[in-house]
Amino acid sequence: MVDRVIATPATLELIQYLKQQYGPALLFHQSGGCCDNSAANCYLPTDLTIGPHDVYLGDIGGVPFYISASQYEYWKHTQLIIDVIDGQGGTFSLEGGTGKAFHTRSRLFTDDEWAELQREGRV
Repeated sequence: MVDRVIATPATLELIQYLKQQYGPALLFHQSGGCCDNSAANCYLPTDLTIGPHDVYLGDIGGVPFYISASQYEYWKHTQLIIDVIDGQGGTFSLEGGTGKAFHTRSRLFTDDEWAELQREGRV
């Protein structure tokens, strides 16, 4: 099975830290808006409502990851790789103030991976 979103070891470590700080119920959302720096943001489920046009990509570190439909259309041919960099996280994201920030990288799916996603009806 091809994963639409994956996390680096540094990301998994930061997710674990956030779970210790805020509890196990977290979620990620990548909206592409100006105010959130177009980066993956981590929220408590009570802080963000997932809308009917948000697309579920999978879980990273046991946390569901969603993307807005408009961003999905732009990125659907890529695997999102959620990484961590030094710096300030987004204003709304839970990692803000840790000295770390989530950072989205991507790579194009191979032809074989894209064909598998199509066969599975996940495009």
